Amino acid sequence: MSPNKKPSHVNPSVLIFSLVAGLLLGMLAHQFNDVGWVDTIAVSVLPPIGQIFLRLIFMIVVPVVFSAIVLGIFELAEGQQFGPVARRTLIWTVIFSGLSVAVGVTLVNVVQPGRIVTVDMSIATQAKDSLATIAANASAGKSFGQAVVDIIPRNPLEAAVKALDGEMLSLMFFALAFGFALFQTTGHPRSVHALLKELFDVCIYLMGWAMKLAPAAVFSLTFVSFYRTGLQLLVPLGAFVLVVVGGLLFQMIVVYGGALKFAAGRSPLEFFRQCQSLMLTASSNATLPQSLQTAEEKLKLPPRIARFVLTVGATANQNGTALFEGVTVLFLAQLSGVNLDLTQQMTVVGMAILAGVGTAGVPGGSLPLVMVLLQQLNIPPESLGLILGIDRLLDMCRTVVNVTGDLAIATIVSGSPRHPEAPPSF
Repeated sequence: MSPNKKPSHVNPSVLIFSLVAGLLLGMLAHQFNDVGWVDTIAVSVLPPIGQIFLRLIFMIVVPVVFSAIVLGIFELAEGQQFGPVARRTLIWTVIFSGLSVAVGVTLVNVVQPGRIVTVDMSIATQAKDSLATIAANASAGKSFGQAVVDIIPRNPLEAAVKALDGEMLSLMFFALAFGFALFQTTGHPRSVHALLKELFDVCIYLMGWAMKLAPAAVFSLTFVSFYRTGLQLLVPLGAFVLVVVGGLLFQMIVVYGGALKFAAGRSPLEFFRQCQSLMLTASSNATLPQSLQTAEEKLKLPPRIARFVLTVGATANQNGTALFEGVTVLFLAQLSGVNLDLTQQMTVVGMAILAGVGTAGVPGGSLPLVMVLLQQLNIPPESLGLILGIDRLLDMCRTVVNVTGDLAIATIVSGSPRHPEAPPSF
């Protein structure tokens, strides 16, 4: 793509203003939710703006995932870098995921948020329909063996269609196999490579169009979230919210920042400054196109490494989600008076780490796993209804950590700025 055709970036200060304005006006509007025109704006006018923005980006996720993985595999294989890059990506994914859950579990055991608050349990019963849907999704879970088998798609087109509903790993497997086969094909068919490169560039350009809506979308999504909840749930569940947000901030600032400083020789402050626009518009899988653009244009990471690490990480490296799940299960156990011994807590840790791989990258995608854990540990599953009202807010927070973690791993795997093609070895 020629330089004059690159999509412009959104000013981060505009996004911050939109975020703060949406938060404050949403809470103010919550006090007047019985006023007809206020409710009309919050229910009928603003939600479509946010949903249009998300759909514009979601529509290019599948072609971006496929083209980015194939291009990344092909180019890494050409440079004989696939093995080292894949190994370092896996190692750092495990390290970050393990630390994120450890941070969350430690905080919830120290603070004991479920024992210092009193919550009206009627809040839980108000979410019967949502709980029924989550329970149905949880009961539809596959055995470990079947989950492994299903990673290999019978129909790649079906996997692409269902990618945003939990079949992303199947699509990624096909893209990995296709990339290797493309490299091994006699004559190394550059025509296919060029076609996929054009597809990738077009998708990134389309993402630039969608980003023009970002300020309005950030305002509408934040406004609607706080209009629906106000302080009704934030006050009684304040301790839980603080533990989750505190753990996410620790993971991002201390864990990511320390790893960037000592493993990649990068300034954490400069890294976060370059990623701030992405962090303010983070929305799970929908953020992948912008993550790739940020990695290549702002962080100046090698495209072949960034495309592979970020595309795989969008599904396999969800540190914020893992932390949230661990904290939520232990919080609801405390609130329900269920004492979990060390073995049971280690089960929560292990399941939360594993759940970070393949969790559907859409709002609420982590809740079925939480439901499974509640049932397995004899914690009343209906207690999950207590946090549904604030899950959208916390989902945005943990998604910021997810996408920032992907970029942190891509930066570390790429190595120091002076030797971007020679990542540090273990």
